[in-house]
Amino acid sequence: MAAPPGRTRFAPAPTGYLHLGHAASAIFVWGMARAAGGSVLLRIEDHDRLRTRPGYDAAILEDLAWLGFAPDAGPVRQSEDGTPYSAAAAGLQDEGLVYGCDCSRTTFERWAAERGKAWRGPGCPGACRQRAIDGPTLRVALGGGSESWMDALVGPCTDAVASHGDPPIRAREGNWTYFFSVVVDDLRQEIDLVVRGRDLLGATAAQIRLGRLLGRARPASFAHHPLVRRPDGRKLSKADSDTSVRDLRASGRAADELIGESAAAVGLIRTRRPIAADQVMRLFHTDP
Repeated sequence: MAAPPGRTRFAPAPTGYLHLGHAASAIFVWGMARAAGGSVLLRIEDHDRLRTRPGYDAAILEDLAWLGFAPDAGPVRQSEDGTPYSAAAAGLQDEGLVYGCDCSRTTFERWAAERGKAWRGPGCPGACRQRAIDGPTLRVALGGGSESWMDALVGPCTDAVASHGDPPIRAREGNWTYFFSVVVDDLRQEIDLVVRGRDLLGATAAQIRLGRLLGRARPASFAHHPLVRRPDGRKLSKADSDTSVRDLRASGRAADELIGESAAAVGLIRTRRPIAADQVMRLFHTDP
């Protein structure tokens, strides 16, 4: 589990309350950073203007402080300044890599149903780049092939860059996408280590390629951690109203108890035991 020293980030979206899955992610972020002598930036990823709520933003800060995870910098918010995203998109457009697209999720589903297989590889089902339309979605042409990286938690990884077509950088609603925003942010905020859940492993190859197109000479290091799962095997989700840290806190649970429960749920410890936030680095020391 060794990670290079440098800067990482904890980057929740204010679209719901923190749950035990976020607590587990915080354990990996702070634990790996502190064990390697690195620092943590708190970034509130509020690029989705339709789902973001100020109340969730405030609750994230409060619950994170209650758990005991203190960032070295931040919070910073994507909504504070849209200029970096517009500038990055303009640079890609100048290179002829950005194009308008009117394909929706339904377009991809219809294409797959007609052919018995999902769309894979560069482009989109509507051949929108060749049609030179305005939008409403903006996609970036990353090219084909694959990218390889050594994941600090998963091991050696290789994946196709355009596994589901050219990724969107701006959604049809006008929001910059997660895929695009985090690459721009990680570059300008000098993030050296990206620690996140294993559900985002499939986004990594495309983000490495995009970072290179935006001028990142050397990709960040990645560490994709296991997820906290429900009894039926599904990951915890704000959308499913899974029990939040806020609710557990109100029920009388202690912060170190929730951290220990989260650590056990992702296999960092064998049995539950209280762990204070300032002690999670001990879970990541590699010395015998």
